[in-house]
Amino acid sequence: MIGFIGLGNLGSAISKRLASQGHEVMVWNRTQGKATALGFPVASSPKALMEACDTVLLCLFDSPAVKAVLTMKEGLLEGMKEGKTLIDLSTNHFEAVLEFHSLVTQVGAAYLECPVFGSVVPASKGEVTLVASGEEKTFLTCKPLLESFGKNIFFLPEAGSASKMKLINNLCLGSFMATLAECTALGEACGIEKKELLGILGVGGGQSLVLAAKTQKLIDEDFSPHFSNAAINKDLHCLQDLAYSLNRPLYSASVTKELYSKMKMLGRGEEDFSSIYRLFK
Repeated sequence: MIGFIGLGNLGSAISKRLASQGHEVMVWNRTQGKATALGFPVASSPKALMEACDTVLLCLFDSPAVKAVLTMKEGLLEGMKEGKTLIDLSTNHFEAVLEFHSLVTQVGAAYLECPVFGSVVPASKGEVTLVASGEEKTFLTCKPLLESFGKNIFFLPEAGSASKMKLINNLCLGSFMATLAECTALGEACGIEKKELLGILGVGGGQSLVLAAKTQKLIDEDFSPHFSNAAINKDLHCLQDLAYSLNRPLYSASVTKELYSKMKMLGRGEEDFSSIYRLFK
């Protein structure tokens, strides 16, 4: 039995993918309706889930949410002991994740920091990229499970490295999306039909996984969330903290972060991050 906590858009996709690959899945979620809607057995608490499962996966919005589930009354730490493993798929703050390594290992359990690179559609197909940090023995033990939903899997042994890599990756992601959105709006202002414009960008300078994933959303202006403006905004704030800790400036990242901050301020934080197109249009 595999435990799963965090049934947002990405977590729901991963948990369903695990089940489709033959894994028995038990869940817990703060919002009870999300847990029961998936049809999986539902644990009464994180502690009960940890006691019932040797391995639990977390897929939460941010580090405060992870810490809360670990340390709350009837939280995960109360159910942990030697032989238990926590795989944290959340995009964590690079400093907070070090505390999670420590909290879990202090009670004799194993912690694998393993943020997900990719969103709902690749997760449902088993095609996300995963970067893990922690003990190599833990990584090798968990790798067959990770292969159930991950296509490209990397291991960076030093704690915190995977979280830092995820933040760096999301600078590319957010910057590409903002540039593609601005190009789309500019092309339309020139009288070029949007579908034709995106087709040309897709084989020209805009060719990327980001455009391939978001072309239809831009055409339809369907911004139902796969990866939200609020999430990329949060990640770029963490990236700024990382640069500050290294005494390094950030140039393009600063502008990109402010664009997504503007989307959040406009009340569009829960839309897919491709909706930044609205800002330029």
